[in-house]
Amino acid sequence: MNYLGHLFFSNNDIELMYANIYGDFIKGSKLNHHPEIVQKGVKLHRSIDSYIDNHSKVLELKRKLTKDLPKISGIAIDLYFDHLLAIEWNSYRNENLEHFTKEFYSHKIDRTQFNDRHFLFLLDKMKEDNWLENYKYAHGLEFACKGLSRRISFSNRLHTAPEIFTNFRPEIKQTFDDFMTDAIPYFKKFHLNINF
Repeated sequence: MNYLGHLFFSNNDIELMYANIYGDFIKGSKLNHHPEIVQKGVKLHRSIDSYIDNHSKVLELKRKLTKDLPKISGIAIDLYFDHLLAIEWNSYRNENLEHFTKEFYSHKIDRTQFNDRHFLFLLDKMKEDNWLENYKYAHGLEFACKGLSRRISFSNRLHTAPEIFTNFRPEIKQTFDDFMTDAIPYFKKFHLNINF
């Protein structure tokens, strides 16, 4: 999943939400020199990525989309799932998406704990263009696909992913529903049992 999905599975802990996204900016397995919240976020981020990458229904969908989206079907699915999560947010959370995103954007983080300039730039752009709430719109999905396509180091068709989404929407939606059915209890248990 992309940013919204990572926030969703952060156990309603806003500091962990930021640390989870920060996990994208941390390399390697040695985390002890990072603050505890960053260590938690990195481990959660990697667990979410691993869970979706190995989910049987997601793997089936990736194979189906590979012809149209070679090398990047998994990236497209991450964006599709954020799009569908934004559309169906009220089915999963009691607060609406607008309120959730405002709370997230307005939270003041300790920038000494999250001191990567690329991460801080990403947060500023996310807030400025309201990425999280815009995921629910077709233009938001298109914006995310085109932006990420430009950042990928090899030639790719991610900019065509919104059209592929329209063509395969029933299959993508069913896979998303199956994934969420499995992932929600999995990460509830994860947060109860994980020792950071």
